[in-house]
Amino acid sequence: MRSGGGCSGSLSLTGAASFKCSGVCPYSLGLAFSAAILPAKKEDFMAELYRVLEAGKIGIFESPTGTGKSLSLICGALSWLRDFEQKKREEEARLLETGTGALHDEKDESLCLSSSCEGAAATPRPAGEPAWVTQFVQKKEERDLVDRLKAEQARRKQREERLQRLQHRAQFKYAAKRLRQEEEETEHLLRLSREMLETGPGAERPEQLESGEEELVLAEYESDEEKKAASGVDEDEDDLEEEHVTKIYYCSRTHSQLAQFVHEVKKSPFGRDVRLVSLGSRQNLCVNEDVKSLGSVQLINDRCVDMQRSRHEKKKGAEEEKPERRRQEKQAACPFYSHEQMGLLRDEALAEVKDIEQLLALGKEARACPYYGSRLAIPAAQLVVLPYQMLLHAATRQAAGIRLQEQVVIIDEAHNLIDTITGMHSVEVSGSQLCQAHSQLLQYMERYGKRLKAKNLMYLKQILYLLEKFVAVLGGNIKQNPNTQSLSQTGTELKTINDFLFQSQIDNINLFKVQRYCEKSMISRKLFGFTERYGAVLSSREQPKLAGFQQFLQSLQPRTTEVPVLLCAAPAAPADESQASAPRPASPLMHIEGFLAALTTANQDGRVILSRQGSLSQSTLKFLLLNPAVHFAQVVTECRAVVIAGGTMQPVSDFRQQLLACAGVEAERVVEFSCGHVIPPDNILPLVICSGISNQPLEFTFQKRELPQMMDEAGRILCNLCSVVPGGVVCFFPSYEYLRQVHAHWEKGGLLGRLAARKKIFQEPKSAHQVEQVLLAYSRCIQACGQERGRVTGALLLSVVGGKMSEGINFSDNLGRCVVMVGMPFPNIRSPELQEKMAYLDQTLPRAPGQAPPGKNLVENLCMKAVNQSIGRAIRHQKDFASIVLLDQRYARPPVLAKLPAWIRARVEVKATFGPAIAAVQKVSPTFFFLRVSPPRDLISHCLLSAQFHREKSASS
Repeated sequence: MRSGGGCSGSLSLTGAASFKCSGVCPYSLGLAFSAAILPAKKEDFMAELYRVLEAGKIGIFESPTGTGKSLSLICGALSWLRDFEQKKREEEARLLETGTGALHDEKDESLCLSSSCEGAAATPRPAGEPAWVTQFVQKKEERDLVDRLKAEQARRKQREERLQRLQHRAQFKYAAKRLRQEEEETEHLLRLSREMLETGPGAERPEQLESGEEELVLAEYESDEEKKAASGVDEDEDDLEEEHVTKIYYCSRTHSQLAQFVHEVKKSPFGRDVRLVSLGSRQNLCVNEDVKSLGSVQLINDRCVDMQRSRHEKKKGAEEEKPERRRQEKQAACPFYSHEQMGLLRDEALAEVKDIEQLLALGKEARACPYYGSRLAIPAAQLVVLPYQMLLHAATRQAAGIRLQEQVVIIDEAHNLIDTITGMHSVEVSGSQLCQAHSQLLQYMERYGKRLKAKNLMYLKQILYLLEKFVAVLGGNIKQNPNTQSLSQTGTELKTINDFLFQSQIDNINLFKVQRYCEKSMISRKLFGFTERYGAVLSSREQPKLAGFQQFLQSLQPRTTEVPVLLCAAPAAPADESQASAPRPASPLMHIEGFLAALTTANQDGRVILSRQGSLSQSTLKFLLLNPAVHFAQVVTECRAVVIAGGTMQPVSDFRQQLLACAGVEAERVVEFSCGHVIPPDNILPLVICSGISNQPLEFTFQKRELPQMMDEAGRILCNLCSVVPGGVVCFFPSYEYLRQVHAHWEKGGLLGRLAARKKIFQEPKSAHQVEQVLLAYSRCIQACGQERGRVTGALLLSVVGGKMSEGINFSDNLGRCVVMVGMPFPNIRSPELQEKMAYLDQTLPRAPGQAPPGKNLVENLCMKAVNQSIGRAIRHQKDFASIVLLDQRYARPPVLAKLPAWIRARVEVKATFGPAIAAVQKVSPTFFFLRVSPPRDLISHCLLSAQFHREKSASS
């Protein structure tokens, strides 16, 4: 990266003094670019971020939406990386210049944190060792360090020269086209050669199977203990391995958020110099249409891995395998997996900043896999942009080639980080899936049993045994139809992992070996191919061979069943329009594999929930992760520094206690920073209303909120607010069921008609597919009312906390001039999962004097986190303005107020009665109305972007 030109004493920028105190140059932080568009408080944000990265700490940063958080992260983090690399190069030059004696004179240990200095510190020598031995060891360490530095310089010079040669796109296109033509010609010649050999005399052929069926048969399996010296990596892959430079991993939730961040990087002062690579899932980066057509994420992953594995096995033993086997494996290989073309793709990705869409287009043009090509770019990249699920899941992180040692991780949009980690490692399987997987495995063994080796048969029988015991522990019978099988005992039961294993009578099975077998043999992929082939209609050729076994299965089914239900990949269900384009369901064994993997977790970190419903098909086994820190600990211990950032991070105690303290992070290493909003103080009016129009105390507890007088008070307050607030009003309710009850009560009492006279009423849909339609109608109504200036002044959107509209939707400008929160949306305290989580925290976390127990604190934090996300939908940029009305006297309690975002908490006004509250809203509402001449942004486009976020959110979950 560029040095930036230095800093002169005449440079005058607001807030520069804070940087001088920390020894940080304002120019080096890109303030020459950002000072014109960022307020002074954002300079504090960047300075604090710089200090956290320099000191190697854990930072929790809060910066509201619209305050330039992304640009602050870019300027602060990349400025630190540039300075770090500059210091590192200066130190390398000094060591190379002095040659010897410099290693032990080093004062600044922070400069030796890179991979080149790992292991360079002098090894402590035993006391009493001869001086000549100590001197010899010291000189050898110094020579080794110098050799490493020279090798790293050579690699860096070679990489920079290679990237410079890619300045002209024509060279890349020509090289990619030439390699593609050569590969196609080679494939053509090899195909002709194989066909000639196969048609020759004396060719030995295995048992004839139908076309495409050979790949369904499991290959001979060897456990890890039996593989002494199998690396599984090609020589050409070894050649592409590079040493990882110090880099920044930037994570966010969705691909659209990552693309927006990449665009911000392009516009920043570092856009031309930084080596950036965007990572994504196979579903987003695959260019093989045959694989993408599978639809399901799990099926795409398994098919891709199967293709690469067949390629490695073919290359490993091509001379020993029979011609027909080689031919079928060659057909299974991916044509886009070419190391030469992926190497070109890697260099092109590093030469210029590209988002995922540009990387995908580049891969299609070069016929190179963007998924694997982007992975090859990780070692040399300075900034890696990826979804945080890819970084937080250890197996995915390892498969992608991500190394966290001494690197920097920035997790943006991290308000749901704990829930994300918990959800990623919590698995649920139904009784229907267990029975389907058992039946499919039985039929698979019947079909291919004679072609399977002993190890495969042994593991398949163990899996069948596990499935049988899982069904038995639910109270069912594996040999009966799960849809018609009623259970004598119903209810929910929680077990520790050890208790569940003993109760299921599977404690004698080595689950680690079974899990490893499922992963390496890809049995779920083979089983899915088998059910795809024979699930609906059996071919006439195979019907006689399976007739006896089918008769046995059919004897277990009701007479009305025409096709064996257990053979189908999923139970039949009525199709609707929304499901017509849904991806094909994955094999039930894929879900069960995740459950088996979860059972290998430490006993105290998880629970197994046995949910017995009316029938076996509706009953479930669920693994619940209680301690997400066990999966986050590796990130915070290996990384140099970790930054957890978001627009609303309150309450922060959850991150400190559940995530960091449980991961072994000392309190001194954690730094908190909250940045104020950029809006003027008069642009926001947060109100806590303690009583209604008839002086009815507002306390929407679970016991009182369904009372008629409470619902009437909420309706009358909303009517008055809609009369004085122009544009859009968004009202949040604790649940869908309560919204339905209130809507019905208002309609019966006439309040709904009074509301409709001032605002057109819209209601949040339960289906994710209808979100965009409702948002478009809502925004168009507000736009039309703003132009007509009639009696109806806008629209009212009735929403649900934690629903479709409470996160990722931007109600900016006229879309949300007032946000109303009815009650406090506490989670269901009777939930077995929540009760177990509360009990776990009470047992593991210390209780501070004078504070609530950790379990009770968790419930309140979950409530306030949902509130903060919902009320933050309104203020979205510097010129926005809105009122925030909290309808419940419990919000006035100091512990609750302390968990609001700082920029809202500082301006909250608590109103004991409704009169002063509506007067305050009425006083500022005309000002709001006359300030608006035209919407600063296109409302409809804004709704489309918000709906895009929700589609990605639904797809990922």
